[in-house]
Amino acid sequence: MNYTDLFHSFSSKRILVIGDVMVDAYFMGTVNRMSPEAPVPVVDLFEKDERIGGAGNVALNLAALGAQPIICSVIGEDAEGKRLMQLFEEAHISTDGIYSSNNRKTTVKTRVLSDRKQLLRIDSEDTTLITEAEEAQLFQQILNMVEKGVDGIVFEDYNKGVLTPNLISKVLSLANEKEIPTTVDPKKDHFFAYKGCTLFKPNLKELKEGLKVDFDFKSDRAAFLKAVEELETRLENKLSFITLSEHGVFIQAKGTPFFIPAHLRNITDVSGAGDTVIAVATLCLVAGASPAEIAAISNIAGGLVCEHPGVVSIEKDKLLTEVTKLLA
Repeated sequence: MNYTDLFHSFSSKRILVIGDVMVDAYFMGTVNRMSPEAPVPVVDLFEKDERIGGAGNVALNLAALGAQPIICSVIGEDAEGKRLMQLFEEAHISTDGIYSSNNRKTTVKTRVLSDRKQLLRIDSEDTTLITEAEEAQLFQQILNMVEKGVDGIVFEDYNKGVLTPNLISKVLSLANEKEIPTTVDPKKDHFFAYKGCTLFKPNLKELKEGLKVDFDFKSDRAAFLKAVEELETRLENKLSFITLSEHGVFIQAKGTPFFIPAHLRNITDVSGAGDTVIAVATLCLVAGASPAEIAAISNIAGGLVCEHPGVVSIEKDKLLTEVTKLLA
């Protein structure tokens, strides 16, 4: 595999990203004392930051890799929603697939950090499913984007209500009809709604929760492989891609399993790593990489972003350098 050519091919790919978008807000400071009012630390604030989060972070990663992401979601018609739209525009990511509703609240996750470590997170959100009218509007926008031509579709599910079972089913039917590869980063609520998808990427915890099974991965690989077999029987997906935290990643296609160990990293923050992994896996898939290559490259990408505090996008050149060095 010529990795330079593979990475160069990313720039021709248009990828639809469907899911829950949000604002990731950060309050960064230092702790030097405890509060006299309660047994809590006092953070001396020195910086505030707002970033695109959720499915939007998948779009940021795709853009960082040179692809053209098209984000499709429902947000609130509120100040936070307007700020999110502004952030997308500043990142040069199209907002044509975003529907602003006056019935919803835009999700904001606020993290308080001291010395690069998270002390507290505050969530402001509406996690109810979008209404039938909102779903119909969103599907029409997705249909419009698909008709213009896309190379792949990512479902990025954060359980915030955008990905309803009906919407998932309709988009998968459309994608299969048009022979568009689909990749899924699931949550347990709609775990088995993605029947017939191309690549399904839960983490180990989500796999256990989705199947309602428990086992020790280190000592019982047979139980793990049995769980993957059950997953594929129920989902009828072509590729099962399981992230295993410190154990690396696993991918299986047509009954052929590959375990890829983790690389030694200075882990600072795992926030957003899954977004990076699904973005890289999607581009590798639509660019024609083999299952083992998809897993290996995505594994390296996930590790790289964990070296930085907060949610950050992958750096294409750094990833290519690491991939060339570690996989050559």
